[in-house]
Amino acid sequence: MSERTTGAADATSVAPSASAKLTPHEKKWIVYDVGNSAFVLLSTAVVPIYASSLMPEDGNIVSAWGYAQTIASLVIALLMPLLGSIADVQGMKIKFFLGFFGTGVVMCCAMALPLTWLPFLIVYVLATIGLNGSLTFYDSMLIDTTSNERMDKVSSHGYGWGYVGSTVPFIACIALIFGGPSLFGWSTVACTRASFVITAVWWVAFTIPLLTSYRQVHYRATREHTREAIHGTFAELGGTLRKLVKNKPLWMFMIAFFFYIDAVNTVISMSTSYGTQLGIDSTQLVVALLVTQFVAFPCAILYGRMAGRFGCKPMIVAAVIAYMCIVFFAAFFLRSAVQFWILAILVGMFQGGIQALSRSYYGKIIPKEHANEYYGLYDIFGKTASILGTFLVATTTSLTGNASLGVLSIAILLVVALVFLTLQKDPTKTA
Repeated sequence: MSERTTGAADATSVAPSASAKLTPHEKKWIVYDVGNSAFVLLSTAVVPIYASSLMPEDGNIVSAWGYAQTIASLVIALLMPLLGSIADVQGMKIKFFLGFFGTGVVMCCAMALPLTWLPFLIVYVLATIGLNGSLTFYDSMLIDTTSNERMDKVSSHGYGWGYVGSTVPFIACIALIFGGPSLFGWSTVACTRASFVITAVWWVAFTIPLLTSYRQVHYRATREHTREAIHGTFAELGGTLRKLVKNKPLWMFMIAFFFYIDAVNTVISMSTSYGTQLGIDSTQLVVALLVTQFVAFPCAILYGRMAGRFGCKPMIVAAVIAYMCIVFFAAFFLRSAVQFWILAILVGMFQGGIQALSRSYYGKIIPKEHANEYYGLYDIFGKTASILGTFLVATTTSLTGNASLGVLSIAILLVVALVFLTLQKDPTKTA
């Protein structure tokens, strides 16, 4: 096995101050959030409703959607640590990113094919695997893009601009779905399928800047030693896990992250299907989730600024507490469209902030030359949490016939996360 090295030209060594404006390199990294978030928004607001229309009358969209999300998350959780370790070789990160990104885009277009509900969900699962796989490598690119001092700001801008940018193709798709039948004589189904293609084109357009500008700064082996590095991947994974166990602040954060990101991902992925099950009009659901994007834009950026003042970890703790309130509201009070609007606004206030700061905080406390490997583990914790959350909601709903009980159970996970965050010593704080 070759000696592990870090790229000679370290971009972070010449990075501007934390308060300086975004650099062109940082902006090109950020715009991928604008591209992929269009698919995320469509998956949250339109795809569950479309999938529900394909199901038989006795079908349960909450259960079916929950299991689809669970399968997609499980595949990523199993693949990413291995592929992430290989991608820590010089030049490999962008290749893996491109592979998953391409899979996601092609499957997004394939969703437009005339499919019954089960084949449609299978294609959607493949598209989601492509998306989430690309995001693992994209997240790890953050450490090659900026410095520790600017990570909170850059990561928050990524989520913030992703939220507001994704509304552009989404509004075009919604206008087509609702106005297409009268303007073009297309059926609503045909307009919905066209929206999948529009989203894929948008996704590609906002990925090009990253593909043409990204350079891997941190790596553990050079191209000349690629074969040795790949052969040693399993040994490297074992070594990383041993290092993780010895790093108490890191593993305590990872456990906390496992539980609180469960709640975040479950609320995001299950909100529309939950609203549909409650009988809320699909138009109200879509418009409310659109409002979430506009609320999330300034709130995500504000969260990044507040992290600079109060610290990254305290802002994560504040978001976890806020999500506890959101879960209780959804379980006990969400029954009408107005209440769904309130829920959408509350989620928008904290969703981007907790995601962005988790990504940047993790990037600060891991070894940079093993970034992909550690972000692979990050994905295990994040995606396995998604498996637990969606499976819990789906199973509880199936057994009890009451989706509110499944939502309420998420509060337990948030309490556990809060305990670990409280006990963890923040390694980013100077003595």
